[in-house]
Amino acid sequence: MEYLSLYDYLGKAAGSELGLEVSIEAKKHGIEIKTKEVSTPNYEGIIQMYPKDFLEFYFREPESIRIEDLPEGHDWTGNIEDDELPF
Repeated sequence: MEYLSLYDYLGKAAGSELGLEVSIEAKKHGIEIKTKEVSTPNYEGIIQMYPKDFLEFYFREPESIRIEDLPEGHDWTGNIEDDELPF
């Protein structure tokens, strides 16, 4: 399985806010996160790396959301009858 940093996937620095959002979402769904130490002119430290298929799913276009697009093993727990909508 190919693992990429957000920088490698996006082609630019993601920033700490987006990095935190992606990390939280990955942890919430049990996605394995790998780490790597890097040293560049702009950043020195440990970075997180995610499976490429997770990043592709996370950064997909919102209008392309379909249940069949969910990664294998995704825990789908939605229940339409239990959504508290008034109609």
